[in-house]
Amino acid sequence: MRRRLSLRTRATLIGTLVFAVLLALGSVLLVTTLEDRLTRATDQLSRTRVDDLLTLASSGDLPTTLRNIDDNGVAQVVSANGTVLAASPNVSGAPAVADRQPGGRPETSTFRAPDDQEIETYRFWYASGPSPHGRVTAYVGNSLESVTEASAALRRSLWLGVPVVVALLGLVIWWLLGRAIGRLDRIRAEVDRISEESLDTRVEGDGVDDEVGRLAATMNAMLERLDRAARRQRELVADVSHDLQSPLAAQRVALDLALADPSRVDAGVLRGDVLGATTDMERLVGDLLVVASIDATATSPPALLDLDSLVLEEAARARTGGTVEVDTSEVSAAPAYANADDARRIVRNLLDNAVEHASTRVLLTVAVVDPTSDGGRLGEWTQLLVADDGPGVLPEQRERIFDRFYRGEVARPRDGGSGLGLSIARSLAERNGGRLDLVEADVGTTMRLRLPVTRNG
Repeated sequence: MRRRLSLRTRATLIGTLVFAVLLALGSVLLVTTLEDRLTRATDQLSRTRVDDLLTLASSGDLPTTLRNIDDNGVAQVVSANGTVLAASPNVSGAPAVADRQPGGRPETSTFRAPDDQEIETYRFWYASGPSPHGRVTAYVGNSLESVTEASAALRRSLWLGVPVVVALLGLVIWWLLGRAIGRLDRIRAEVDRISEESLDTRVEGDGVDDEVGRLAATMNAMLERLDRAARRQRELVADVSHDLQSPLAAQRVALDLALADPSRVDAGVLRGDVLGATTDMERLVGDLLVVASIDATATSPPALLDLDSLVLEEAARARTGGTVEVDTSEVSAAPAYANADDARRIVRNLLDNAVEHASTRVLLTVAVVDPTSDGGRLGEWTQLLVADDGPGVLPEQRERIFDRFYRGEVARPRDGGSGLGLSIARSLAERNGGRLDLVEADVGTTMRLRLPVTRNG
C-alpha cells in the first residue's frame, strides 16, 4: 500500500510550488519590463538627437564631428547622394550606415553598423530634412548590446536568487506548518487519551485566540456536552432503578404474604396491591418511552389544532373522580401549530401536576397573546396558563423542577409520579417551537405554555 505524504509535507510542497510559479512569472515580467523601459529611454533619446541634427543641418550649423552622442550610440548625417556630411567619432570615415529615404517624421529600424573596429546591431531612428547641401538624412542609433547586457545581468541574478528565495520560503512554510500542526497534534493526542471514564478531562489551551485555539475551545465544549450526557445517562439509570424498586418490592411483599398463608389472602386487596404497583411501573415505562422519543427527536409533522378544545377535554378527564375544582371559564378560542399528541401530552402533564398539588382549585386560561407581551418578539403565541392554589415552589427549585426525576421538597410527600412530567412537557414544548416556564404568582404555582400560532420557519 502506497504511503501518502503528510499534511505538512503536502502543504509545504503546494505552497512552495505556487510561490515558485508566481515568482517565475514575476521574474519574466520584470525582465520584460526592464527591456521595454531601456528601449523606450534610448528611443526617446535617439528621436531627440535626430530632431536636433536636422535643425542644425537646416540652419547650416552642422558640425563635421557629432560629439553629443552616447558611448553606445552612432550618428551620421548623409546627403541625398550618399555622402557622409557629419558623423560621430566611432564611425568617422565610415560609409553611410544605410540608404533610406524617409520622410520628415522619424522612423525606426534595426540594422548593423560599425562601431570603431566592430560591427554591432543598432536600433536606429532616422528622418530627412532640408539643408544648404540639399535634402539630408540624419541617422541616430543606440546599440542593443546595452539592453541585452542589462537584461542578461538581471536574468543571472534571478536565476541565482529565485531558487534561494523559494528554498527559504519552503523552509519557513515547513516551520510555520510544523508549529500549527504540532498544536493540532497535541490536541489530538489529548483527546485520544480521554476515555468514557475520564470525560471530565479538558484540552489545555495555549491562550492563543486563533483557529487552533478556537478548535481547542470547541473540543472542550463538545467534551462538556458528552460529560453532561454521560452523567445524565447514569443519573437516569440510577433514578429508573430507584423508581422501579419500590413497586417491585410492593408486589413482592404482597405475593410473599399471599404465598405464606393462602387461606388468609383477600383477593381484592391482593389485586389492588399488585395492580397498583403495576400501574406505577407502567406509568414510569410510558414516561421513559416519551423521553426516548424526545431524545431521538422523532415526531410526526405538526399541524394546526384547537388548543382550547384539547384543554377542555383534558379538564373534563381531570374532573372525573377528583376533589379539586378545575375552572375553565377563562378558556377562549386559540389555534396553535403543533403536533397533536405532543400538545395533549403537555396539557395532561401540566394539569395532572396542578391537580396533584392544588388545595382546592386549578384555573386554566387559554388565549392568543399579543406579540408585545413577549418582549417585542415578532409573531403571535397561543398561551395556556395553569394555576393552582397549592403550596407553591421554593425559589431555589424554580428551574430544577423541570429536571428529569426531580421532585421538590414540598411536592415529594404527595407526588406519586415519576418526576418526569414537567421535564417531558418542557421538552415537547421546545420541540414544537414553543416554551414552558414558571411565572410569578402570589398564591400557588402558575405554569405558562406558549405555542406558535403559525408554522415556524
